[in-house]
Amino acid sequence: MVYSGERLNPNQEQEWWVQQWLDLLQKYRFKKRLERGRNYARQGNVLGIEFRDKKVLAKVQGSEDQPYELSIWLDAFSDEDWQYVVDTLSEQALHSAKLLAGEMPTNIEDVFAANGLRLFPFSLQEVRSRCSCPDKANPCKHIIAVYHLLGDRFGEDPFLLFQLRGRSKEEIIAALRERRADLAEALPSDSPETPNTPATSEDSTQGSPLRVEDFWTYDDPLDPSLVVITPPPTQETVLDVLGPIPLLAQTGNSSLAQTAALEQVRAYFQQVYQTVSQEAIAQAMATPETD
Repeated sequence: MVYSGERLNPNQEQEWWVQQWLDLLQKYRFKKRLERGRNYARQGNVLGIEFRDKKVLAKVQGSEDQPYELSIWLDAFSDEDWQYVVDTLSEQALHSAKLLAGEMPTNIEDVFAANGLRLFPFSLQEVRSRCSCPDKANPCKHIIAVYHLLGDRFGEDPFLLFQLRGRSKEEIIAALRERRADLAEALPSDSPETPNTPATSEDSTQGSPLRVEDFWTYDDPLDPSLVVITPPPTQETVLDVLGPIPLLAQTGNSSLAQTAALEQVRAYFQQVYQTVSQEAIAQAMATPETD
């Protein structure tokens, strides 16, 4: 996979896993070199970044005519390590769903920690690197420039961080599917979780057959980890989207009277809207009583 060099976007909100990657640089004590590397990244001196197998290969234009070539890599996990990680991931459907959606689960490190591993480097010393420039310091400003841009790449595709640990996105997805299939086959034949079991006529006459009117009905409790209640992204309500209410447009009332009446109606609907919203949140947050 190849990426061309581009400028950093300082106004873009960083995902938490990107920020954790970039935070390692903040511990680097040579602040001037850190700033020069950041400027290299912003000014487009990184000519290209390629993810090849378990390494990052890049070219950075420095003071010489020919760009410097460098590589960055992490210590890869063994096949046995990855087998344990996949087993743990396959048991947590939410983790798999988030990864497939391009999002890094916030507690992903718990999966690796349960197997005695770490996905993210603990310190900058765990990030291996090599550059063809004459600077004996490591990381040099060229490596720092690429390191910054890697944060953007991880934001676009969190699986790239897994790739540096030894498994590509395709390999992880294939392993998860295989493991989930093994788990499904291990279920008893009469288990309600057994997939792809066709309904028989006897099933439809006994118990509760599937009906169109019951499509939106679900009586079983949801897994709490799958329910996320968040505030709306803006303060704009449905009333704001719909605009003025044309209830009195055809009446003979004066303009001022119409405006006053519309404001009263709008204020009433706003109060109803707030009451319904608060009640919905209260019901969603309520803990069901147990006997």
